[in-house]
Amino acid sequence: MIERIGLALLHRLDPEIAHGLSIRALNLGLAPAPGPVTSPRLATMVAGMALPNPIGLAAGFDKNAEAIAPLSRAGFGFVEVGAATPRAQPGNPKPRLFRLPQDRAVINRFGFNNDGMQAISKRLAARRPGIPVGLNLGANKDSLDRAADFATVVAHCGAHVDFATVNVSSPNTERLRDLQGPAALAALLEGVMRARAGLPRRIPVFLKIAPDLSNGDLADIAAVAHASGIDGIIATNTTLARDGLCSAQRDQAGGLSGAPLFTRSTLVLAKLSRLTHGTLPLIGVGGIATAADAYEKIRAGASAVQLYTALAYHGLSRVAEIASDLDMLLARDGFTHVADAVGTGRDALLHAADRSTEG
Repeated sequence: MIERIGLALLHRLDPEIAHGLSIRALNLGLAPAPGPVTSPRLATMVAGMALPNPIGLAAGFDKNAEAIAPLSRAGFGFVEVGAATPRAQPGNPKPRLFRLPQDRAVINRFGFNNDGMQAISKRLAARRPGIPVGLNLGANKDSLDRAADFATVVAHCGAHVDFATVNVSSPNTERLRDLQGPAALAALLEGVMRARAGLPRRIPVFLKIAPDLSNGDLADIAAVAHASGIDGIIATNTTLARDGLCSAQRDQAGGLSGAPLFTRSTLVLAKLSRLTHGTLPLIGVGGIATAADAYEKIRAGASAVQLYTALAYHGLSRVAEIASDLDMLLARDGFTHVADAVGTGRDALLHAADRSTEG
């Protein structure tokens, strides 16, 4: 009840102000803190990382690594902070965050606003041991060599995180998504992998892709991912599509996240799973608000999932609910471990999508 009242009050405020207050509330202890929710069925390994459960926090919620401790106690199996760029930058002009309540969605055009890798690295270095924490890597808007920015952040911050994510899929930095092309992406990832080789310990590197890609684009990305030696793909970031929206802010520029993204991002995930033959760990993101949503992503091919927008509508207590309910869904269907469920619904989903296209 307290959480519902808090959410109702926050929804009366400008969304970005409300988000800042939620970070403060976390650090004051005004949030659920059940600790990592786990069981023998939920515990899993992804790219060499031991996760108490497969439910993660997507990048963007804690951009500056200011609330790692309370977020690590909120029920998640892993947390991703950032995106961090080499130099601090203010991002795009405000307003740049918009609620779409009728659609259970959000549009943002932040543009990698963050304190920069120096400040973020210090906070990461000071964190206490706990669940895996990763860093989303970004590029400065005015950089002369954006590809090099990703390697720079890895080299500076990599010693203090458990994984890193190359984010070339944000729609809010002009021409950033051009780096998803095969030649540019291969060169960028080569630089990141060289930077990782110089770290004191090996950390997994993931690639986060957009949902607005053709089948040919996905095939190219799968091929580059395998050749580069990265450890997995996160599918997907926000979308530029606006199909079927009814909220007043639906035409705002930026990336759309939340419920309307679920079907699109899950289909991309399933296609990637087929293209990679299940040999590369995938993390499913986009529109997850319930255990059923998380389970569908897993059965589409995700080894783990992440959420963010649902927290704005349901609160942080939803995390533990999803993990516990996912445990029950796995038990209902006879799975001893969550890893056994990965990809079990992929072919049926793709077949249904193909039939829908033909129709």
